[in-house]
Amino acid sequence: MKEQLSKVRELAYEALEAVRSSQELDLVRVKYLGKKGELTALLKQMGKLTAEERPIVGQLANEIRSQIEQMISQRLKALRAADLEERLSKEKIDVTLPGVRHKIGSKHPLTIVLEEVEEIFLGLGFSIAEGPEVELDYYNFEALNIPKNHPARDTQDTFYISETTLLRTQTSPVQIRVMETQTPPIRIIAPGRVYRSDAVDATHSPLFHQIEGLVIDKGITMGHLKGCLEAFAKRLYGDETKIRLRPHHFPFTEPSCEIDVSCFRCKGAGCGMCKGEGWIEILGGGMVHPKVLKTGGIDPEIYSGFAFGVGLERLTMFRFNIDDLRLFFENDIRFLSQF
Repeated sequence: MKEQLSKVRELAYEALEAVRSSQELDLVRVKYLGKKGELTALLKQMGKLTAEERPIVGQLANEIRSQIEQMISQRLKALRAADLEERLSKEKIDVTLPGVRHKIGSKHPLTIVLEEVEEIFLGLGFSIAEGPEVELDYYNFEALNIPKNHPARDTQDTFYISETTLLRTQTSPVQIRVMETQTPPIRIIAPGRVYRSDAVDATHSPLFHQIEGLVIDKGITMGHLKGCLEAFAKRLYGDETKIRLRPHHFPFTEPSCEIDVSCFRCKGAGCGMCKGEGWIEILGGGMVHPKVLKTGGIDPEIYSGFAFGVGLERLTMFRFNIDDLRLFFENDIRFLSQF
């Protein structure tokens, strides 16, 4: 039986030397080491041996099995190395060729300015509040001291969905919702999309963006409003910027004012941007009307506050010297790539 075991080893070695793939290698392994393999078949005949021969033949059989397994492992490594080398030669990449340049986008100019404005007011202790764009008539008008017979409710200016539901014309409704859910002190800005039935031209759009601000606490005065907006203007347009307040009327503030900034192009001397006046109107504001405070559940005898609103498109047009509002919404890559 020793001679038969040695013969099996020789034949296995020859077969392993001849294999050229992992599939062929597996077939050789099964042929010699499998349950029905030739080495296993020889071991089943050990019962015919004497008691003295069995341990000697058994040891030899184990050695031969180990040698064949080692040979299989070596051939497998060699085959894998050859396969890898062949793949590398076929899949060679010429690293000297120029790569494919991927276009990288940039932030929209409205986003750039909005993030700057948010950063300024966050630094002043404000938080950011949001509200629904599909709003109730109550929050958009009535709670803001705009009764049902007010011209602002004209259907030619407002997108009504039903008698009680509309697309918000301003982000002021967010102020009422905040007052209903929070107790003073309150310091929030409310940026977002608003809708009005305007014809599209260089300065008007049925969709635009507003940023509303609200501060409510004990002892708030117009002086606080002026100081807050002056700090905002200086951060946005430079330390030399000045502001001025002009009397105006808003139903939800009393007293109310328009706020101008000194022209950041001509420094107040007068130019085409400011139409020779040296000042540019950027927003409106005033002290929150006592009726609005009451509607929001806040006692006007204890608390007072100021509110303001600014158009994001207006700020952005001034910031980047853009003269046509439509450019923001046309998605012209030639325009957007400048930012």
